[in-house]
Amino acid sequence: MIRSMPGSTATRDSELVVVSNRLPVHRVVVDDRKGWEISPGGLVSALLPVLQSRPSTWVGWSGTSETDLEPFMHDGIRNQPVPLTSGEIETFYEGFANRTIWPLYHDAIATPTFRRRWWQPYVSVNQRFAKIATDCTSKGGIMWIQDFHLQLVPAMVRHQRPDIRIGFFLHIPFPPPELFSTLPWRRQILEGFLGADVIGFQTRANAANFRTLARRYAGAVIKGRDLIYQGRTIRVDAFPISIDVGRYHHLAESEEVSKKAIDFRRSLGSARKIVLGVDRLDYTKGIDIRLKAFRELLKTNRIGLEDATFVQVAVPSRERVEEYKELHNKVDQLVGEINGTYGEIGRMPVHYIQRNMRIEELVALYLAADVMLVTPLRDGMNLVAKEYVASRKDNTGVLILSEFAGAAQELKSALIVNPHDIEDLSDSINHAITITNAEEVRRMRALRRVVRNNDVFKWADRFLEILER
Repeated sequence: MIRSMPGSTATRDSELVVVSNRLPVHRVVVDDRKGWEISPGGLVSALLPVLQSRPSTWVGWSGTSETDLEPFMHDGIRNQPVPLTSGEIETFYEGFANRTIWPLYHDAIATPTFRRRWWQPYVSVNQRFAKIATDCTSKGGIMWIQDFHLQLVPAMVRHQRPDIRIGFFLHIPFPPPELFSTLPWRRQILEGFLGADVIGFQTRANAANFRTLARRYAGAVIKGRDLIYQGRTIRVDAFPISIDVGRYHHLAESEEVSKKAIDFRRSLGSARKIVLGVDRLDYTKGIDIRLKAFRELLKTNRIGLEDATFVQVAVPSRERVEEYKELHNKVDQLVGEINGTYGEIGRMPVHYIQRNMRIEELVALYLAADVMLVTPLRDGMNLVAKEYVASRKDNTGVLILSEFAGAAQELKSALIVNPHDIEDLSDSINHAITITNAEEVRRMRALRRVVRNNDVFKWADRFLEILER
C-alpha cells in the first residue's frame, strides 16, 4: 500500500502507467541548453508524489512542437512523449477540449461551442494516446487515465489490450444530465468512459450524474455504486483528490519560506490583514466577482487601506482562446479601476501578480495571508484551498470557500459562500477580516484535521486498491 505518512517512500511492486494530456514537465532553456522542469498545476502536484513512490511511466504531450522526442527520465519518473501537431493543438486541445467540454462541464458558465470539425481530431488524438500508452504497459499492467482531454482512451485501450486494468479519473466536474445531454457526441463520450474498470469523480453528485447518463444513453445497469455494462462490473465512485500534506508542512516550517513570508508581508504595506487569491486566469474561478466584492467593501467604507489589502495571483492560461483573452482584459481593467479610485501613493488596495510561482513562493504567500479566497463559480475540487490549510502551521487563517467547489464537501469549517452573490461574498470577507481569534483557530484546527487525514496518498491508495483487485 502507498503510505499516507509525510515523507513516505513506500512502493508497490507493479509499474503504474499514468496517461494525461500533458507530461508533468515543461521545456526550459538554460545557457542555451534544453532541459526539463516540473510544471505547476493541480494534476501534477497531486500525482507526482504518487508516481515517485513506485515504478512509473507518465504518458503525455511535451508541450512543444518537437515530434521526435525519445522517452526520458526526470525526478525518478519515466516520461513518454506523445507528439501533437499545431493543427491538433488548435482543434483537439483549444477547440474540443477547451471550448466544448470545459465550459459544458463547468455549468456552461461560458457557452460551449459544438463544431463537427473538432470532433475527428479529438478521436484521432485519443487513438494516438491509447496506442502509445498500451505500448508502454506490460501484460496485466495498471493504467490510470486522467481527465477530460482523454475521455475516449479507456474504451480504445480495452479494445486493444483487454488484459490491462484501466482506471479513469475526471478532475473537473461532471455535469447534470440536462447539460450533458446537449452534447452531440454524448453516447461516444460515455462509451469511452465505460472502457474503464474504475471511474472516479470528485464528488458523489458527479458520480451519480454519470451513472444516470450511462443508463440512459449507453444501456448500462445501475447496481449501487457500480454499473453493469457489456457483462462487466464497473465501479463508479467519488474519490476526492488531495495534496501531499507533508510537503506543505515541511515547506511551511523551513527557514527560507518563513523569511520569504515576512518579506512578502513587509512589501505589501501596513494593512492589518492580507487577503489572498491564487488561481489560473480562468472564467470558472470567479476572479472578477471577488474583485467586485472587495471593491464593494471599499466603496461602502466597511474597510479602508489600513484594514486589508488584496493580493491576487493569476497564472496565465490558454492565452490563445478568445474567452481567456477577454477575461484577461476584464480583470486588468477592474484592478486598474479599484486602485485608481481607492488607492493612494505607495498604498494600493489590490496587488495583481500575473505569472507562475514556485511552490516555495506560494507557501510563503499562504503563510503571509490572513484570509484565503477560493471562490470558483464551479470547480472539480480546488487544491489551493487544501494547500492553504496545510501551510497554516499555527492554526490561524480564514478560508473563504465557494459552495460550488468540490472541496466544500470536505472543508465544512471554512466560511462557505455563494460566489455569484457579491453581497454574500463581501460580507464573508468582512467577517474574515474581523473574526475573533477563538473562532479563527477553531475553524482552522478543524480544517487541518480533515486535510491531514485525507492526503494525496490516501486518495491514490483508495483508487488503486479498488483498481488492482
